[in-house]
Amino acid sequence: MSGYFKKISRFLWSKIHFKFIFTSYYCKLKHQIMKKTLLILAIFIASIGFASAQVLPQFQIGLKGGMNFESLNTNSASSNFSSSNQAGYLAGVWLRFGALGFNIQPEGYFSSKTIELSSGEKQTFKSLDVPLLFGGKVGALGFGVRFYAGPVASFIIDKGQTFSDAAGDITSLQFKNQSFAATGGIGIDVKRFSLDVRYEHGYTDHPYFDPSTGTTQTTKLNMFNVTLGISLVKL
Repeated sequence: MSGYFKKISRFLWSKIHFKFIFTSYYCKLKHQIMKKTLLILAIFIASIGFASAQVLPQFQIGLKGGMNFESLNTNSASSNFSSSNQAGYLAGVWLRFGALGFNIQPEGYFSSKTIELSSGEKQTFKSLDVPLLFGGKVGALGFGVRFYAGPVASFIIDKGQTFSDAAGDITSLQFKNQSFAATGGIGIDVKRFSLDVRYEHGYTDHPYFDPSTGTTQTTKLNMFNVTLGISLVKL
């Protein structure tokens, strides 16, 4: 009789042991499936956000401001802000619209550009600049990287053209006899804020009076600029 009970006990114990092992394995497998499902769901949601950010039409308006530099030293960032390297400032507005990862960005800003002459003296040019940038953007969830290039029209402010004259020429699209340059660079967007670094290469000769020689000389304006921007309107 005792042998019969032992057999029943072993049978019941084996059933309980099997059920425990099966339950543990099932819970572990269920946990792994849930983790993989959540990971796939997160990737799917991020992909939707990335795709919508790049494909859907967008329109933005913002402000920007920054500094012009004669050169950019990547080995010593502090040297870029030395008085000898600072070449002025800029401040203005920008618009950006586009879709499918491509965008167009017209801008308008007041710029002061100072260059060092061969004589060691400095000459400052002030202008209203109107770049028209073409580029692309990658990123999602409030973070993005932009790359772009385009032409720049500069309406020089001097004795022959006042600030109001330059502004009037811009609104009436009078680009004849103005200065032109090409620019290109990269920008980083974090939520509503942006950081841009670009290089501007001038094609037009700018006349200036050189006091060391007492004659009128010409020069092209080539420089870097670093700006911070903020998006005020986003549709």
